[in-house]
Amino acid sequence: MRHISKRALAAPAAVAALGLVLTGCGSKASDTASGDSAAASCVDTSGDTIKVGSLNSLSGTMAISEVTVRDSIALAVEEINASGGVLGKQIQLVGEDGASEPTVFAEKAEKLISSDCVAAVFGGWTSSSRKAMLPVFEDRNSLLYYPVQYEGLEDSPNIFYTGATTNQQIIPALDYLKEKGVKSLYLVGSDYVFPQTANRIIKAYAEANGIEIKGEDYTPLGSTDFSTIVNKVRTADADAVFNTLNGDSNVAFFREYKNVGLTPQAMPVVSVSIAEEEVGGIGVQNIEGQLTAWNYYQTIDTPVNKTFVEAYKAKYGQNKPTSDPMEAAYVSVHLWKNTVEKANSFAVADIQANADGVTFEAPEGLVTIDGDNHHITKTARIGEIRNDGLIYTVWDSGQPIEPDPYLETYPWAEGLSKQ
Repeated sequence: MRHISKRALAAPAAVAALGLVLTGCGSKASDTASGDSAAASCVDTSGDTIKVGSLNSLSGTMAISEVTVRDSIALAVEEINASGGVLGKQIQLVGEDGASEPTVFAEKAEKLISSDCVAAVFGGWTSSSRKAMLPVFEDRNSLLYYPVQYEGLEDSPNIFYTGATTNQQIIPALDYLKEKGVKSLYLVGSDYVFPQTANRIIKAYAEANGIEIKGEDYTPLGSTDFSTIVNKVRTADADAVFNTLNGDSNVAFFREYKNVGLTPQAMPVVSVSIAEEEVGGIGVQNIEGQLTAWNYYQTIDTPVNKTFVEAYKAKYGQNKPTSDPMEAAYVSVHLWKNTVEKANSFAVADIQANADGVTFEAPEGLVTIDGDNHHITKTARIGEIRNDGLIYTVWDSGQPIEPDPYLETYPWAEGLSKQ
């Protein structure tokens, strides 16, 4: 499957300019399993509950980011149950720890689908974890709702992507930097799928837009020694740094960045995997003034977001911030519910057939599922980290951007998906 929706191709010029299973109650999913080779589902809809899974890193280097995602999934389930459930059934949440290891994610996904018999799974963070899980969900004909921004160049009938794809986060960030006069970049990332692919896209954009890449460095997930890389960044004297580090490596990177005297004024860093939750771990004093590219911030001033923030803090503590990935995970549970209710069925095939156009008035703004590529519309936002530890919007796209995971509407990206 590789295509972009008709809606995306007909997107307004303003948006294009940003970057150029089960049947109903009482029956089994196996009654309507799509594909003759798909494994028969064991999901049971005969009772008054329906099981779903959450699969997040509760240990290891990614726990700093993923625990809050697990918490937001639980909040969404609690809210839906309080309002009557889904098709009259209460949701039973079965949680598992991916332990920051792609192989563990694949194993736990298999367990949730085959042993726990969940109707859908919500979770994953790194692209390595998603790619490890993808064949499990396709082979078992089950559904994964993946809540984190990623490098694009993928779609699957068995995955719904509720975080941003490249044209909804990275390209708007590059457009913003270009508008601010940035002529050179240094690329720093973790050594796995997302940063490597994202940087291929960034380099293609840079070549087409007259931006020089001064350097490119990767380090393993969990790395804490950044003295060499930061010194290379300092001596390269780029206009800005594009940061695709993930997890607690960001703590060490930004502390070293400040230690050598680099400042947001002299060489700003734009990060695509640092949200409010990570700011506290890094230390506000080490990252104040730096920029982020996301689709949601706790500080969005709308009634829907205020209600969401209040509910999250009431459940988990007033000192617990909300953030983009956990908001996208919260949204994913509500989109699953809305799709099930539109289909009047828990069956994978019915959810796939009815997903197009399903909406949810999310804390980030209205989101809509694209039934062709299983991504959702997202409003792009550039934010600045301030001394209260929160992130404030300094630019936004004004309206939701249609997902273009293969960058088919960008001539400079031709051939990237084949690399």
